[in-house]
Amino acid sequence: MTGGWVSGMDLTLPFAAEVTNDPGAQFTPNIDDLLANNADYVDAFDDDHLPVVPARHVAVVACMDSRMDVFGILGLRHGEAHVIRNAGGVVTDDVVRSLCVSQRLLQTREIILLHHTDCGLQTIDAVAFKAELEAEVGIKPAWSLESFTDPAADVRQSIQRLLTNPFLRHKDHIRGFVYDVDTGALTEA
Repeated sequence: MTGGWVSGMDLTLPFAAEVTNDPGAQFTPNIDDLLANNADYVDAFDDDHLPVVPARHVAVVACMDSRMDVFGILGLRHGEAHVIRNAGGVVTDDVVRSLCVSQRLLQTREIILLHHTDCGLQTIDAVAFKAELEAEVGIKPAWSLESFTDPAADVRQSIQRLLTNPFLRHKDHIRGFVYDVDTGALTEA
């Protein structure tokens, strides 16, 4: 893939890795290092016996961006909320599926949407991206990329999708925010 579908995005990484779409580029797998980190996690683990029902009865839909520590941003602890993440934090059919399980089976009553500034989906031409995928693999993806230009406007659209969805029971407490990746602040959309 040539990556011609990305425009104006800063792909500078805070470590000595290079972003490339070259399938032959050097890559060092991380899984073994991450599994070794688990030993330290296990030594300090004190979250045993948390109930499966989130203590705050809240579900958070957020972007998968690695700069977003959802628990830190909202001051949450383990066991207090469901966190559902995808590219852009957009409300897709799978997000609705997860929220439906969260509400109907696990007693959540509130939904928080979190988008952020400098989101990769703001820079992607969805038509060009899908065309490039189709050219590479021979079929066009059935899913929508859900790219957007204004994260606050997309949060408001996502709220409307939730409010009009017949499968969700609890719609009285839905709010959305844009997280500023440079300051850490939340702004309500």
